[in-house]
Amino acid sequence: MNEAEIEAGLAVTPGYRYAEEVGKQLFIAGQVPHNADGQIIGIDNPHIQTLACLDNLFRLLALHRYSIKHIRQLVIYVVGQHSNLVQAWAAVESRFSEGVPPATLLGVAALGHEGQLVEIDATVIKT
Repeated sequence: MNEAEIEAGLAVTPGYRYAEEVGKQLFIAGQVPHNADGQIIGIDNPHIQTLACLDNLFRLLALHRYSIKHIRQLVIYVVGQHSNLVQAWAAVESRFSEGVPPATLLGVAALGHEGQLVEIDATVIKT
């Protein structure tokens, strides 16, 4: 974690790296629905949590001088019933007006934080 990430509005996360740039690639770790204070937002609401994860992802893109058009793959992890996956996917579609990049939507048993229903990671490449 560095000062630029904190200034960009990302939560302080000791021992956790948000992203690593290798050449023209940016590997983004799973983004969670944390606000800048490190609190999970949208408890019990996969749509709101997905939007929060994407907001954090887009902050990282901007911080590292990438844009949404550079996203080459998303993996969206969702806890709960099929309806949670449907809500999460609707939120993803709402943020990608030119079409969602290749993506995998996975139902999982649990994620790292209590109350967390969604996590999104991405591979980002400038061409």
